Amino acid sequence: MDMTPSIEIVSRTDAGMVRSHNEDAVFASPRCGLAILADGMGGYNAGEVASGMAITLLGTEFEAMLAKRNPGNGVADRGSAHVALEGEIARANSAIYQAAQSQPQYAGMGTTLVAAMFYDNTMTVAHIGDSRLYRLRGDDFRALTRDHSLLQEQIDSGMITPEEARRSLNKNLVTRALGVDPAVEPEIHDYEVLPGDIYLLCSDGLNDMVDDEEIALTLQALGANLELAANQLVQMANDNGGRDNVSVILVRVQREFPAARGWLARLLAWLK
Repeated sequence: MDMTPSIEIVSRTDAGMVRSHNEDAVFASPRCGLAILADGMGGYNAGEVASGMAITLLGTEFEAMLAKRNPGNGVADRGSAHVALEGEIARANSAIYQAAQSQPQYAGMGTTLVAAMFYDNTMTVAHIGDSRLYRLRGDDFRALTRDHSLLQEQIDSGMITPEEARRSLNKNLVTRALGVDPAVEPEIHDYEVLPGDIYLLCSDGLNDMVDDEEIALTLQALGANLELAANQLVQMANDNGGRDNVSVILVRVQREFPAARGWLARLLAWLK
């Protein structure tokens, strides 16, 4: 199923105002209904290697997998989406971990990950670390992912408030990352999507620099033009200091995209 008429996807990634190189990586395929963002970590250029490996491995494998599936169905259901995400993330984790173990210059490298798969009026989201996915639905703007980070654990336990967390110096301490350990467990959830929804995947270079309220106002004002909105979000992060690489992927749902069901619907889909 070609998702291009149903969803629009725009991506941007920028080194920011301080870092000499960009350790973020993004992948976006409107045709397959797929968006992936990774924020690398590690000495020298190792973070860039880890995020690049994650995006290349996952993007290539998912595109190939989705292209082989029944063109009337894409990902058949939530169960198969979960299996696909878990399997491909495990393979990517193993590849990054093995590279880090075998090459001294890559020792300790890893990456965050947030991946969104759109199918059958549904979005399945997998994430690891503190890269986020937000949803704007009408006037309601909210984070659909919860950071795997020391700060989030401290907030959850009542040790600090969200306001104190924003001023903390420990923002980059993630408790889960891709490629750091032999195995990793992604957090995976499903959401019904509606026409008009706008989804934002971002690295912490955006939400550390720009308040959620400002992000929401920007998407509400510029959401009709995703290219402009994405450029503005990156610019806002850089105007506020740009202390980290900043990456955004914006996805707007244009219309419903139910999976074809029944033999006649599948036949018609094959004939399109």
